[in-house]
Amino acid sequence: MPRRVSLFVPCFVDQLLPEVAVDTVRVLRRAGCEVDFPKDQTCCGQPGFNSGYWNDARPCAERFLRVFKDAETVVCPSGSCTTMVRVFYPELLASSSLHSDAIAMGQRTFELSEFLVKVLGVTDLGATFPHTVTYHASCHGLRELKLRDEPLQLLRKVNGLKLVEMARSEECCGFGGTFATKFGDISVAMGTAKAESVESSGADFVTAIDPSCLMHVQGVLGKRKSRPQTIHLASILASGETS
Repeated sequence: MPRRVSLFVPCFVDQLLPEVAVDTVRVLRRAGCEVDFPKDQTCCGQPGFNSGYWNDARPCAERFLRVFKDAETVVCPSGSCTTMVRVFYPELLASSSLHSDAIAMGQRTFELSEFLVKVLGVTDLGATFPHTVTYHASCHGLRELKLRDEPLQLLRKVNGLKLVEMARSEECCGFGGTFATKFGDISVAMGTAKAESVESSGADFVTAIDPSCLMHVQGVLGKRKSRPQTIHLASILASGETS
């Protein structure tokens, strides 16, 4: 029987990069999964949580647990939002009757590359992407989910893709959610440093597992009129699909 997966779509994807959600479904189906999309899902509450508004974030977390209650496995194309569910929901709901539910939900919620490599044991999805690509390691995926090589394993199996290393690939791009609005000058400086690293790599594209990082980096690259473009990992893995 196919593995049943419920898709959790982050706000940035829903509002600005819907193709990432579509490509995630394509990739999961290609990996042999049956995918459903709980339509009542909303924001996971991360913006409020990160800004210290825990009382406002808590109803979002409680709603998430209700909406995905019956999900066998939850997969999300964002290390940041996956981290919110797995790492921070138990903290946010520590004194709630839903605390044990939050822990259990975190144990069955996965970022896309993590699910493919560590749960399904799949690295080759038959994708074709004949371009030079460099990889940006986003903060939550790297530091909270401990995902370092999983996205790279997937990229190395893509037909025609040339993977090149980026200097300081594990350095923050400067987005950081509301950090980018509260500390705009610092955020732009960090984004500029990341853009310079992308440019120096010689890559045609920079990819990551977090759409918010890619949006930020694309904004800086666009302002600089740079040649490289951003693309989510899911869109690379879905490329060349004929089914």
